[in-house]
Amino acid sequence: MNTSESLADLVAAEDVLLFANAAITATGQREFRSGAASQQLSLDFLHTYVRVNYRRVYAASLALDINDHNAARIVLGLLETVGEADAEERRAEGRLIAARLARLPPQRVYRLFGEVRRAGINNRRTWAIVRDWLAARPDLGHDAVKYRSGVRTAARHIHLRPAEGAGAVAEVGAFLFRPGKLPRYEHPLLDAWRRAHYEQGAVAELPFSVAEGFAARHGMRRETFLKRAAPRMTRLERLRTLEQRAGGAQRPDVDLTVMPLTRLALYVLALPFEQRTTRRAELTGALRTAARRAAGGHAASWGRVHAVLDDSFSSSGSGQKRRRPLAVALACHFLLEALAAPGAYRALWTSGRNDALLVRPWGPTPLGTRVLDALEPGPGGAVPDRLMIVSDGWDNAPAGLAGEVLRVWRARLDPGRRTAVVHVNPVYDADGFDVRRLAAAVPTAGIRDAEDLPALVEIARFAEGRTGAAELYAYLDRRVAVFLGEGEGHRQDEEAEVA
Repeated sequence: MNTSESLADLVAAEDVLLFANAAITATGQREFRSGAASQQLSLDFLHTYVRVNYRRVYAASLALDINDHNAARIVLGLLETVGEADAEERRAEGRLIAARLARLPPQRVYRLFGEVRRAGINNRRTWAIVRDWLAARPDLGHDAVKYRSGVRTAARHIHLRPAEGAGAVAEVGAFLFRPGKLPRYEHPLLDAWRRAHYEQGAVAELPFSVAEGFAARHGMRRETFLKRAAPRMTRLERLRTLEQRAGGAQRPDVDLTVMPLTRLALYVLALPFEQRTTRRAELTGALRTAARRAAGGHAASWGRVHAVLDDSFSSSGSGQKRRRPLAVALACHFLLEALAAPGAYRALWTSGRNDALLVRPWGPTPLGTRVLDALEPGPGGAVPDRLMIVSDGWDNAPAGLAGEVLRVWRARLDPGRRTAVVHVNPVYDADGFDVRRLAAAVPTAGIRDAEDLPALVEIARFAEGRTGAAELYAYLDRRVAVFLGEGEGHRQDEEAEVA
């Protein structure tokens, strides 16, 4: 650590890391040990505190791997308090906001624009941001059908009059503000929506979420509707619907290998044990393929890796985040296997299970015992190069043993830090305004998607206390530069899970 840094710099760095952990993990929803109200109250305080005291860092957080919920909250906070920023900050914030909005799922952005309107944020800067985002949409007619109220709200807020334009833009305006006035539309989806009111055949031409309402209105049989709608369904829509057919006995007609790793883990955990067993080769192959894709250039580069993975009862999550902590642990298991050198990975589940595909939330959390097992030297006295702990941090069998084991290990048995220990936590602790930590000497980072693990291990080193505030701010500057440099290649993923 740089001794020339002031105490204020170190406190600021700790605040930045605390907010980053919260923005990655917290969504304001109920967790296993805290309700939605306490989660929201804790998150409200953190957003206000960091925005007021570290506005530049608050905006720069948009370039980190934070979840969509907090990204939208940061955008709203920056737009709502534009008077607190100087001209240079406003320019930097405008670029970050535009780049982040381009990466958010469209339904999330339209919801954000609704919040902007309700908050009365009505200035030229906001108008320009909304207008530019709408102009960049690949098919506004599709959005007008699928997100009709959101498009209409956004257009009204910036006083956009698409009905006064020409061609497709005028049609969208007529569709939004003067429905039923035109006898037909040139845009195929707009006209399909018009015909679907009286023609069953047009229902299957609409986006699935819109078609469901028309199917119910026409009294269409569910099986018939799903068969007709299948070609226009997204991968996740197929998983959510076709897996329900015949009580889940029928496999979905979808390529699991192209699914994101954490989303695939959630899907696997939702399957009964019988299906997981009979489809073992398919599911394991898909998870390993997704893990290799997520590892990218880091594959097989981490040396000997041991992992302690939490599958205790608390990993069941909550009604709003069902099995989310366990899904993150399962996804991290396969990702760490891909990151480790061939044959140099060892997984230890807190339940003692050896079959990752059949894990379930069960029992207490004996993290201390599992950490002892993970640090046990192997043949020839070899210790792991990395010890990864994926847990909510509630070590209770016995309480506090994991922290004591890690303290003694670092202070007496491994002062040279031959083994890098990192704890990633998928659960936000509302009472502590952070993710729960195991030991002061062990860096801890919040995690939402296992795919972000390599980047989170990098940011976790700042929590270890061996690097200073200057290095942390330099890291943030690099992330912002990369984020803005990739602004044209933005994500338009309508299958993205809403945080």
